Amino acid sequence: MARKFNINGTCLPDRHYMVDLSSRLAAIKEMVDAGDYFTINRARQYGKTTMLTALVTYLPPEYDVISLDFQGISSADYESEQLFVAAFSRQVLLEANFLSAEVREELSIFATGKEREATLSVLFMTLLKACEDNQKKIVLLIDEVDSASNNQVFLDFLAQLRYYYLKRPNVSTFQSVILAGVYDIRSLRRKIRPDESHKVNSPWNIAAKFRVDMDFSEEDIAGMLNDYEADYHTGMDVQYMSGQIFEVTSGYPYLVSDLCKIIDEDVAGSREFPEKADAWTGQGFQEAVKLIEKEDNTLYESLLGKLNTFPEIRSILYDLLFTGRIFPYNAKSAYMKDAAMFGLVRNDKENVVISNRIFENVLYNYFISEEVVNSKMFNLAVQEKNRFIIGGHLDIRRILEKFIETFGELYGDEDEAFLENEGRKYFLLFLKPIINGVGNYSIEPQTRDSERMDIVIYYRGEQNILELKIWRGNAYNERGEEQLSGYLDYFHLRKGYMLSFNFNKKKKRGIKEIPLGDKVLIEAVV
Repeated sequence: MARKFNINGTCLPDRHYMVDLSSRLAAIKEMVDAGDYFTINRARQYGKTTMLTALVTYLPPEYDVISLDFQGISSADYESEQLFVAAFSRQVLLEANFLSAEVREELSIFATGKEREATLSVLFMTLLKACEDNQKKIVLLIDEVDSASNNQVFLDFLAQLRYYYLKRPNVSTFQSVILAGVYDIRSLRRKIRPDESHKVNSPWNIAAKFRVDMDFSEEDIAGMLNDYEADYHTGMDVQYMSGQIFEVTSGYPYLVSDLCKIIDEDVAGSREFPEKADAWTGQGFQEAVKLIEKEDNTLYESLLGKLNTFPEIRSILYDLLFTGRIFPYNAKSAYMKDAAMFGLVRNDKENVVISNRIFENVLYNYFISEEVVNSKMFNLAVQEKNRFIIGGHLDIRRILEKFIETFGELYGDEDEAFLENEGRKYFLLFLKPIINGVGNYSIEPQTRDSERMDIVIYYRGEQNILELKIWRGNAYNERGEEQLSGYLDYFHLRKGYMLSFNFNKKKKRGIKEIPLGDKVLIEAVV
């Protein structure tokens, strides 16, 4: 059976194109050998289940592994210790055939749910007996611990693990325990008892730090693409494609696999990219980026749902995207920790940044979509969008001319603070319906600040560079022109665009052409 790129559930080497996990598995085994108890905390669809599944195969023959998934335990099973012990015992019986007959018999009694004395302490006596009698040391893996996160009985279960971990010099217990989920186990007490959110006395304070990098590197992606190329011989430039994929995903596993899957299954075979060789190109990649940003998937639903649940995170993300405000990364801030835990942001040189370019554009589109119904700017662009497409090409100059006119009419009387904070958002509201369905845009991360933002606009295989900036005088403007010229060199372009929001009362609104060596800058002043 031909392998595919997989985004649904566990990835299996014989069925799916995967990155090489061997170095990560070896690093985790070192922690297991050391007897560490730890948690793999990563955002949704970050490859946690795939990693645990691989460990089940990797750790034997040295260890016996009990691999459980708490998704299989219902909410009703947490109503009492007896019910939890029954559900837990049923899972162990299914997953651990190596246990002795005596241990299995005891677990079978607990599994019926009829044993009134089946408390956690009684269960652990049986588990300790299993660890003592078994020929090999036992490793316990538990996936989806989030499903237990609001239950006191689960905290009591963790407390039992901790108790016997501390007694290991005198008691045979699990060699290692690995829990996988989104939430940091240390935050569970805060979730269960909001009135005690300041307390961090967690039953899982024995956990070792998990430092294994779960992100995919360019080399990881290239290895996966080389496997694909060996099967299909598309002639793709593997290093170029892996670099492009990494640049927009920052190695987020789900996004990497999804982009590859879209190129292979959706872009390839389309009218513009009839063959796989056509799809695995720069233009095919841009088409895939456009498609992935428009997807309606459970990952985006989960991320965007957090914006309603955590208004502080929403505010930080909005300011990062539209005002260019810089937030120092503070690991002690609950909201920043939560945003990082959910996969929305990361620490980049001690500053908070959006995790990757795809999430950035998804968030841009989300915030913009909230305003389109009542946005005069958006609605006017919808009405006149055909004016800006000339012979199948996007006419950026015409877009700027009309934006200047419209912005002046709608917002010319607003104060400077409003224009600084909202001006760039209104341009994106104006641009969105013009390129929607055909083109796409991305914001260049190295130029996003309170003064400047560079946009790369993609339309039918063509790229246009547009700088949005706040006017800060002629000297600053000249530096911006030099920076844009360098950026044009990077994209091998000879024409660039600049939209300046100028609050000088003596400003001259309009468009002018500025020669920059062998290039031309078309500057629009609002």
